[in-house]
Amino acid sequence: MLVYESSSAAIAPPQQVFQLPKQFTTSESWMKPLRNLEESLKSLTGEARALWDEVALMFPESFDQASFFSAPKPHSRKPDHEWDHVMKGADVQSVWFENADGERERDLDGKLEQYNLRTKKVDPGSLGVDNVTQYSGYLDDEENDKHLFYWFFESRNDPENDPVVLWLNGGPGCSSLTGLFMELGPSSITKNIEVKYNPYSWNANASVIFLDQPVNVGFSYSGGSVSNTIAAGKDIYALLTLFFKQFPEYAKQDFHIAGESYAGHYIPVFASEILSHKKRNINLKSALIGNGLTDGLTQYEYYRPMACGDGGWPAVLGPSECQAMDNAYPRCANLIQNCYDSESVWSCVPASIYCNNALIGPYQRTGQNVYDVRGKCEDSSNLCYSELGYISKYLNRKDVQKAVGAEVSSYDSCNFDINRNFLFQGDWMQPYHRLVPGLLEQIPVLIYAGDADYICNWLGNKAWMEALEWPGQKAYNKAETKDLKLSDDGSKIGSVKSSGNFTFLRLHAAGHMVPYNQPAASLDMLNRWLSGEWME
Repeated sequence: MLVYESSSAAIAPPQQVFQLPKQFTTSESWMKPLRNLEESLKSLTGEARALWDEVALMFPESFDQASFFSAPKPHSRKPDHEWDHVMKGADVQSVWFENADGERERDLDGKLEQYNLRTKKVDPGSLGVDNVTQYSGYLDDEENDKHLFYWFFESRNDPENDPVVLWLNGGPGCSSLTGLFMELGPSSITKNIEVKYNPYSWNANASVIFLDQPVNVGFSYSGGSVSNTIAAGKDIYALLTLFFKQFPEYAKQDFHIAGESYAGHYIPVFASEILSHKKRNINLKSALIGNGLTDGLTQYEYYRPMACGDGGWPAVLGPSECQAMDNAYPRCANLIQNCYDSESVWSCVPASIYCNNALIGPYQRTGQNVYDVRGKCEDSSNLCYSELGYISKYLNRKDVQKAVGAEVSSYDSCNFDINRNFLFQGDWMQPYHRLVPGLLEQIPVLIYAGDADYICNWLGNKAWMEALEWPGQKAYNKAETKDLKLSDDGSKIGSVKSSGNFTFLRLHAAGHMVPYNQPAASLDMLNRWLSGEWME
């Protein structure tokens, strides 16, 4: 989920923005981000300070709780002997061989010395989430005290040959166990906090890894903080490298990276990081982004049309609010362009604050669900979905935490400190879409969108794909949009446009979380994508 809180996303009086929190200056794990902030402050121009102060005065409530850091999560690390496997990055890093020219080369690229992977085999009978082989555990960055939790499920079909998919939820700061238990995983959690089998799980024909990232999200934890996508990408590469080294039986399969919402930021960065390593054991074949935030400059223009009846669903806002949004977009676009040009936190933060308040705020104040234009937000304490509360109750059970080896005492579906960290480090509006052309040179990319979502709506996703400059742009824009029909009964479920390595799918009558609203259609889409239907 893309999490935006108009009333609480936010720094006290503007002059206090530039003071470092004294309570954190004694801990080394906190000093790194603090030093980064101090360095950034040195480059702050008078123009940037004026812009920051102007937007702070316009939207003071959005600056009341500026958060550059996230508090450490209480945890208790288990000794290595309690895990079934411990794969040490230093051991992987130390493997060399002699190439054809008689030169010594490392077996695998990457700086892995500081990473370890701890894994346990989860007894399927203990939780009943699925009856397939399962592993869970932590990727440890020992140097930076970061510990990422993952849960792996083998394919229900043919795990020796079926591909492997990494799934990432967004936020930023929301747990991928939401995807596991509410969207595309082997089971969901009922109102009675019981496990319910999901026949449309994405592990029907693929093995799936669900990863809680960045640190301090879900069961992941750290004594420090990660607040930008680039830093998180290094961890992803290390996790996959060590996982496939520990379980080489999965390394020969095709690998795909998938996610939704803020994963529109994550995936271009993470996939680029993987592809940058020529000698790797990650067989990356494609990337999939569902209802993603990828190119803010293009996408923010489409909030007004989606809210005002031009997205295929009835209007949520009236003429006056729609006009106000039209009036606000040019300033928003100018601010985002400044962010794109400078990539500076001091330009990107005001762009995020102004644009979110001006173009998401009016919709959110109606009480309508930002993740589904068809209804009201029924459970505001759980991002409109009661299921998130059920999942939290389930994952806070001691027997569940013991079964998967969780080292934190409490689970939350979303960490709002992380969300604000990313926003106030300028990550929200960064132009990560510029990495997509490089991906398209090497792998196919699927962008899919439920057409009832507001916050990362299909109009904006369709538009940024058409605006993207890459060698295949003209051919893609000329490509025919065709009906998308369900494989088993031929019923229309949306539309598809594909050319070169670029494919856009519009899924009808689905909100922000396509597998939640349209489980059969989402699994059909995945199976066809993995089989290469739209890949040239």
